[in-house]
Amino acid sequence: MDSSNALGEYLRARREQVRPEDVGLRRVGVRRVPGLRREEVAMLAGISSDYYLRLEQGRDRHPSVQVLEALADVLRLDADATAYLVGLVQEQPRAVPKRQRPRTEPVPESIRELIDGWPNNPAYVQNKYTDVVAVNALGAALTPNYAVGVNLLTAVLLDPAEQALRRDWDELTEEGVAVLRSELGSAVDDPRLVELVGELSVRSERFRQLWARHDVRPRRGRLSLLTHPDVGDLELKSDKLTIGGTDGMTLVVFHAVPGSRSVESLALLGSLVASSDQTDETTEQRDQTPRPSD
Repeated sequence: MDSSNALGEYLRARREQVRPEDVGLRRVGVRRVPGLRREEVAMLAGISSDYYLRLEQGRDRHPSVQVLEALADVLRLDADATAYLVGLVQEQPRAVPKRQRPRTEPVPESIRELIDGWPNNPAYVQNKYTDVVAVNALGAALTPNYAVGVNLLTAVLLDPAEQALRRDWDELTEEGVAVLRSELGSAVDDPRLVELVGELSVRSERFRQLWARHDVRPRRGRLSLLTHPDVGDLELKSDKLTIGGTDGMTLVVFHAVPGSRSVESLALLGSLVASSDQTDETTEQRDQTPRPSD
C-alpha cells in the first residue's frame, strides 16, 4: 500500500479493468496495457492527457469533484465506488504513528446482553478489521472461527475448513476484501491495516488478486450459503448493523427465512448447543459435589 498516492493507485487499477468496447471505443491493433490507455480515459472524461497523467502519478492531489465524477463515469464506477473515489482526495485526519498499536475497544455491555438473549439467532460483533470481538452461543456453533480474537477475513481466506463450510466462498471473499478497502478508505498508514494486508498478501494468492483490483463495497446484509457438518445445508440471511458510539464495530445477526428448511436446521443446531451446554453444566456440578471420605 502506498499512502502517498492512493488516488493514483485507485485510478490505475480501475482503468485496467475497463475494456475499450465497454465505453464505445474500437479495439485497434495490439494493446500493450490491460483496459484503457491513459489518453483514452482523459479524452472520454474531457480533460487533458497531461492532467490525467499528473493525477495517476500523484503530482496533482486536488482535482475537483466534477473531474472525479467525470472519471467515475468513464471508469464505470457505481455510486459506492464513486463516493470512495471522492473520499480519497478529501483531507484525511492525521495518521496514527506506525509504531503505535490501536487501543482495544470494549464491546458495549448492552450489545453483549442483547446477543446472548437470542437463542434462535446466531450473532457476533466484529470491528472494522473483521476481528470478532463478541459472539453468542449459536453463532459459535456455526463455525469455530466465530470466536473472539479470530480475524474473519484471514480465516475465510486461509482455513480449508472455512472454505468447505462456505458454498459461496468465491463471492464471500470478493465481497470481504472490497468491504475492507471501502471501510478503511485512504487510511493506509493504519498499523493494524498494514499488518493485516501484509500478512494476507504473503499468505493468500486470492487476497493479492482481489486487493489489486481496488474494488469497494459498503458493508451490507447478504444471504450466506453454508454446509454445516452437523445439520447440513443452511441458507441464512444476515443483517449488519453499525453500533453507534464505537470505532466501526458491526453487529451481524443471522436468521432463516420463515417456513424454509433452514428454520428446522437452525433449530436443530440450537438444540445441539443447548444439549451441549446442559452436559457441561451437569459435569461441572458433579465435579463440584463433595465426595464422602473413605
